[in-house]
Amino acid sequence: MRIDLNSDMGESFGRYKLGYDEEVLKYVSSANIACGAHAGDPLVMEKTVKIALENGVAIGAHPGYPDLQGFGRRSLAMSPEEIEAFVLYQLGALSAFVQSYGAKLHHVKPHGALYIDAYKAASAGDESICRAIGNAVKRFDPSLILVGLAGAKMVDIWRRMGLKVAEEVFADRAYNPDGTLVSRSKPGAVIKDPDEVVKRVIRMVKDREIVAIDGTVIRDFSFDTICVHGDTPTAVELVRRIREAFDREGIEVRAMEL
Repeated sequence: MRIDLNSDMGESFGRYKLGYDEEVLKYVSSANIACGAHAGDPLVMEKTVKIALENGVAIGAHPGYPDLQGFGRRSLAMSPEEIEAFVLYQLGALSAFVQSYGAKLHHVKPHGALYIDAYKAASAGDESICRAIGNAVKRFDPSLILVGLAGAKMVDIWRRMGLKVAEEVFADRAYNPDGTLVSRSKPGAVIKDPDEVVKRVIRMVKDREIVAIDGTVIRDFSFDTICVHGDTPTAVELVRRIREAFDREGIEVRAMEL
């Protein structure tokens, strides 16, 4: 039994440090590195790429809306053509650093509001945002794995486009009974108790079950990777304890493969 652990990285900027990248990278198998639009800058991008490679961690691009002040968590009124161009631009920027170290991008995971907007639009029947993201990936490198919310229509759209898709669940985010994430604006949306998170992820991997915020058990949940946020105060302890629990349970942590 094996699973991929991914975490969002490289979100510091200039003098401002965000997250615990150096420590978290010791425990995850995939890193989603900010590309300078919602967070990060060229020096941070290069440093994060280097540390990820030193730890044998697969490197993915984490493109978002061009919104440093809002950390990419605000929706922007961008056309599909603009989204495609901005995603392509960010993939190229991060890949330059990765290639300079003789390595290759492994995957792409949209960030924040771009991820949520793609999910919501697809769920409502509008494929334009998902297709814009997918087109950018196809133009840059169609062999890259594209990460989306498990069970969502966004992953179906990308598969129909002929892309490799990994379905993602979140270790430290609460779920609604329908399998969607509880909005960050609501109490309990982010689970901060390491004991609770560890129990959840073990159940996710071994039993393929998720307990929703109202106690509903979502069964037969299919996924390829688990995200652990690296910018919460308990991030390092959390990811360390998850890895220790996986080791005890005989669960191998390895970068996503499709």
